Amino acid sequence: PARTATRVVVWGAGTGVVAAGLLLALRPVLPPLFTDDPAVLAQTDVVWWFLALMQPLAGAAFALDGVLMGAGDVAWLRTVTVASALLGFVPLSLLSGWLDWGLTGVWTGLTLFIVLRLVAVGRRVRGSAWLGETVKP
Repeated sequence: PARTATRVVVWGAGTGVVAAGLLLALRPVLPPLFTDDPAVLAQTDVVWWFLALMQPLAGAAFALDGVLMGAGDVAWLRTVTVASALLGFVPLSLLSGWLDWGLTGVWTGLTLFIVLRLVAVGRRVRGSAWLGETVKP
């Protein structure tokens, strides 16, 4: 299981690196396909870096989600996802509104949410509690 989980993470993070590269390369082209509003396009300058650079982290986190789901560890995964949202995304999003941080604050919260989840699921997969009945020692 550990070797398979490692392979899955490498593929997830690698796919994230490719996605990040594509997003960065296509930055001048993609946003104008969806809007011609100058104010909206100006905001994409703020969030595009977050979107692109979080892809490798998100790819690894989502890959580990799949490993844990496949092992039937969904209750733990649910709990850590909610906890990560409550500890990362929600507070920074609220602060963003109160302190006028704008989209930078919201995307910082989203990035923190992904990082917290990645750390938690990474630690979970490194242990053996998630294996449950799927693998007998």
